Amino acid sequence: MTTIDLNSDLGEGYGAWTLGDDQAMLDVVSSANIACGAHAGDPVVMLATARAAAARGVAVGAHVAYRDLLGFGRRPVSVTPDELHADVVHQLGAMAAAARVAGTAVTYVKPHGALYNTACADPVQAEAVVRAVAEVDPSLAVLALPDSELLRAAERYGLRPVTEAFADRAYEPDGSLVSRRTPGAVLHDPDQVAARVLRMVTEGVATAVDGSDVPVRAESVCVHGDSPSAVLMAQAIRALLTAQGITVAPFAGSSGSSGSSGS
Repeated sequence: MTTIDLNSDLGEGYGAWTLGDDQAMLDVVSSANIACGAHAGDPVVMLATARAAAARGVAVGAHVAYRDLLGFGRRPVSVTPDELHADVVHQLGAMAAAARVAGTAVTYVKPHGALYNTACADPVQAEAVVRAVAEVDPSLAVLALPDSELLRAAERYGLRPVTEAFADRAYEPDGSLVSRRTPGAVLHDPDQVAARVLRMVTEGVATAVDGSDVPVRAESVCVHGDSPSAVLMAQAIRALLTAQGITVAPFAGSSGSSGSSGS
């Protein structure tokens, strides 16, 4: 039986501001990438999101990022490897504590936004991120694009590398993601996105912006939680996969209390 993980970036509110419908997404996805306070999230939001994930048996991941609240972590930041290493250690510690209090545990790490893009391509930043993960908890998996510097670094440090595809992002012919600054980079139609994911899972390909097929190797598929149609897309994906006999489940398991519809 084919199994795939469905992950989403959640816990991205801050103070009085909310972003996305985390509760609805947690009813659908199997893994939650929870913001750790650098690009979004605060202690209250982190703990509440971890508790909501635990109640549904959804796996918890640390969504580490550049320290850039104003730019939502989507702007490149000039940072030394030691500074980045220390910041990732700090974020992981905060998320691990919140998860423990919530009755669950962090099982993987996925960088966010500009850090994800940079560390996937830059071996120096990839090494800084992965070294922090390995030193905090070597049992954690690292989630990133196939053939990325992040996953190569994870292998060197003995961490589990987990390949990821994106349901709602357009792909370049070389397999990289189309820049968010480019029109059409972010997809919104639930049926279109669900059909894309089904091809990714069953055929191992995605259609690039030039119409060509790009190989996609993914143990997990991401739906961004901040998209206006995020919940509808996630629901459409899960419904189509289930109808095709494909099981949606966490790639890294979970320590939640119920293991209900989210797993």
